[in-house]
Amino acid sequence: MFNNLFDMRESVFIKQNISKWRDYEYMISRDQYESPSHKADVYVDVSSDLAFAQSHYPNAEITSYLNDLTVKLHNELYKEKHENWRRIITFWTREMPLTIWTERKYLLISFVIFIVSTAIGVFSSLHDEKFPRLIMGDHYIEMTLDNIEKGKPMDVYASDSDMNSFMAIMFNNVRVAFLAFIFGIFTSIAAGYFLFSNGVMLGAFFTFLYQQGVLGVSWMSVMLHGTLELSVIVVAGAAGIAFGNGWLFPGTYSRMTSLKRSAKRGLKIVVGTVPIFIVAAFIEGFFTRHFEWPASVKLSLIIASAIFIVFYYIVYPYWLSHHGSKE
Repeated sequence: MFNNLFDMRESVFIKQNISKWRDYEYMISRDQYESPSHKADVYVDVSSDLAFAQSHYPNAEITSYLNDLTVKLHNELYKEKHENWRRIITFWTREMPLTIWTERKYLLISFVIFIVSTAIGVFSSLHDEKFPRLIMGDHYIEMTLDNIEKGKPMDVYASDSDMNSFMAIMFNNVRVAFLAFIFGIFTSIAAGYFLFSNGVMLGAFFTFLYQQGVLGVSWMSVMLHGTLELSVIVVAGAAGIAFGNGWLFPGTYSRMTSLKRSAKRGLKIVVGTVPIFIVAAFIEGFFTRHFEWPASVKLSLIIASAIFIVFYYIVYPYWLSHHGSKE
């Protein structure tokens, strides 16, 4: 008897909540939620009302109504979850490649800066033998000279365990990618300088190996991972240049709006480099140290890496923009 006294009457329960439920129905029909978290809050609220109704009015029409409303919300949430997984896939197959195509001029600029700076590193090292020491430091030069004397010029890659090397290289690679992008906040000139300094270092490094007579074997070892790694440094540099140009050249937008738009596009590009940097780190940590591998195996991996880079960053974005985009 006392339970019945304290149970809320069905008519009162409906009167207190009907306006809220109608608002929820409208939101469901129009998909007008404040945010994904708001949709989840609505689902929790309706589920709570359903649980109350099932407990107190198990056979009432209002219980059936709330059950239907809860099912609709559940289906919406499940659909959203499914679409979120699809979004992850479409990011790599559509969004990022199309962004690359949109920003292709910055990719070209980044590539030119990197090639020119590498050539400067080569030229400077050929005309001044002290230049590689200036760029790479005495410690690295002396360590490499010592390894060359031992007949293992790239023994630096075997100085730690496979897994430790992979983890350290992976975090460093991803850090480099985001640094190239973040430099864009200081304008595209800063991002260009980041590319320039890395290119000069690369040119000095290979020239130093050439001067020591070990360029052939060393080049093949380095490019096992370097084909991917150096390529996506150029891509990350393009993201930084795109970011910086939004600040320098806002066009018809306000400077802040232009910066936000360019930051969004640049961030898509740099996030797209992360898996490739990880693969490059895996190759560097586990494969590069194996100097005894046949040249044919190494060359095959280098060629496969180069084909992937050209396809994913040039051929596929072009095809997608001309034939695959339905936007």
